[in-house]
Amino acid sequence: MRLPMPLPTRRSLAVLLGLALTGLPGCGALSALGDATTPLDVYELRAPSGLPTATRTRPLQVTVEVPTTGGALQTDRILIRPDRLQAQYLPDVRWSEETPEMVQTLMLRSLENTNAVSYVGRRPLGAGGDIAVMTEVTDFQAEAPNPDGPATVVLRMTVRLVREADVSIVGARTFSATVQTPSTELADVVAGFDAAASQIFAEFARWSAAELGAPLRAGG
Repeated sequence: MRLPMPLPTRRSLAVLLGLALTGLPGCGALSALGDATTPLDVYELRAPSGLPTATRTRPLQVTVEVPTTGGALQTDRILIRPDRLQAQYLPDVRWSEETPEMVQTLMLRSLENTNAVSYVGRRPLGAGGDIAVMTEVTDFQAEAPNPDGPATVVLRMTVRLVREADVSIVGARTFSATVQTPSTELADVVAGFDAAASQIFAEFARWSAAELGAPLRAGG
């Protein structure tokens, strides 16, 4: 069941990062913030809307595997980087799923909405599918070197389409999106994630459909 997105709160990253750094033994340590028993506000990203459908539906079973990521993204917490070597999590907020599963959901729904293939899911219908989507997520964070200034949301993933029959790669591409937020207010940062996700998963859907022989109609 999808969890509803709460109303955006007017908390800035300056305040949140201040909370994040309070009580930490060292600035360089990866922080797991927040008491596990404390309820957290939940945010959910949506698959891009308005994508056109494919010119034809291919009779293929496509399995979207759970992406691989670095350790900092193996969580449902929202990652914020004050600098390129430091990882923090925003306190009191989380995604509706852990980041790898959320990316899998967004990829699955984006491709499914194009009607490019007859089946797309988390696992094949039978003993095996036709194509497996293998993904590595390298960036899924907001970067805020100055907590009083704007933040930059950075998403980056490498996708490989693997033919199950002979385990050969039939297509590969790296997708990236960068969105600068107007401020470091939490609502603006989450909106930046939403805009970047809409861009990157729309590109993924168009590319995947074309690679699978079902390009989207003009205008997509």
